[in-house]
Amino acid sequence: QLQFVESGGGLVQPGGSLRLSCAASGFTLDSYAIGWFRQAPGKEREEVSCIRSSGTITKYVDSVQGRFSISRDNAKNTVYLQMNSLKPEDTGVYYCAARWTCGGNYRNYVYWGQGTQVTVSS
Repeated sequence: QLQFVESGGGLVQPGGSLRLSCAASGFTLDSYAIGWFRQAPGKEREEVSCIRSSGTITKYVDSVQGRFSISRDNAKNTVYLQMNSLKPEDTGVYYCAARWTCGGNYRNYVYWGQGTQVTVSS
């Protein structure tokens, strides 16, 4: 089955950090742009960050700019999301998915995994 397996989520206090991993299963991700998304209860899924296949171009939603950092290791078939200075509003289920380039509606992305829960609370 072609999908991503997300991990690294958990409960963290405001101001804390987490590093999420997104491992490709059943395919190699080196030719894809990879996006990280999150979905809070009752809210639409939003793209948090994306990295192109070359790794040279990345993008972030304004609310995480300067706090989150996306990276990829094609040799390990894995993409990472380093999240620092976490806020309660960062709470949600985090997913990764693939597309030929970054941008566009999240429904255009493929190979969705089950997600990993991130809860920021004191």
